[in-house]
Amino acid sequence: MIRTERDGTVATVWLDNPPYNFLTSGIMTALAELLTSLERDDAVRAVVLTSAVEDVFVSHYDVAEILAGAEASPVTLTRRAAAAALHTSRAADHVPGAQAALTRAGAGGVADLRRYHEVCRRMRDSDKVFVAALNGRTLGGGCELALSCDIRLMADGPYEIGQPEILVGIIPGGGGTQMLTRVLGAARALELCLEGAPITPARARDIGLVHRLVAPADLLDEARSTAVRLARRSPVAVKALKRAIYEGGSESLEKGLHIERTGFLETSSTATAQRAMGKYLEEIREVETSGRDLASFIAERLPRWVEGEVVDF
Repeated sequence: MIRTERDGTVATVWLDNPPYNFLTSGIMTALAELLTSLERDDAVRAVVLTSAVEDVFVSHYDVAEILAGAEASPVTLTRRAAAAALHTSRAADHVPGAQAALTRAGAGGVADLRRYHEVCRRMRDSDKVFVAALNGRTLGGGCELALSCDIRLMADGPYEIGQPEILVGIIPGGGGTQMLTRVLGAARALELCLEGAPITPARARDIGLVHRLVAPADLLDEARSTAVRLARRSPVAVKALKRAIYEGGSESLEKGLHIERTGFLETSSTATAQRAMGKYLEEIREVETSGRDLASFIAERLPRWVEGEVVDF
């Protein structure tokens, strides 16, 4: 249900579950296993996540699986009972065979939910850059998976993106409420989830849900080009930057600044960063010696720094 291709420092991952490309527990398990493999491979610096199904990134999570998990519960869960079920599932991780027993008892959906959150967390915590290439419909769990990526490119066409879960009486369960709030702010996130109506790619770009719109025929090439460029960034700096923004941005200003300070000190102490700063100063001195100013450096040399062509991290 997923396939992977590696080209240099970039891995491309296709979700392949036609015709609707529903997410399933099997796909999430495969993604978790893929992340484990990628985490051990320092040569891969960026990952493009896309779909093998034409005009569909992910329609949503498989509702049949959600319903089966809900119907397996012997009672309607209160908020306290739901929290207790999650606690039991976490505790079962440490007991051989316990998760299998919970699944047989009808509680497998809880473990599936936790696995989904774990995949999203690992993507955001990673020292690799994840680029989503949204080639079409991106709803529900698909939107949440896209939000777990660091950069989101979407095909500019007659597609839709959003969180429609409330239309069937549930709320997003793959991190959508939390990630949307951090990306869009509480007001827009609440409106999007309350309405349940998907929005167009253009609207998604305008409110910041996706970063760029790309012609459908160019989407994968643009995503790979972006991934190649960002793969040249220092992985130490990438991880520290993501932590400062994703984690620090959810804390108080004082705690967020502490995370930033530690990341700054960590990254500036690395030999590669010191070499890069030395190279930058060397180029600035060359420009000044020639009688030109900083504007000349920006015009002539900065593009090579942006492309990651000056220093090998």
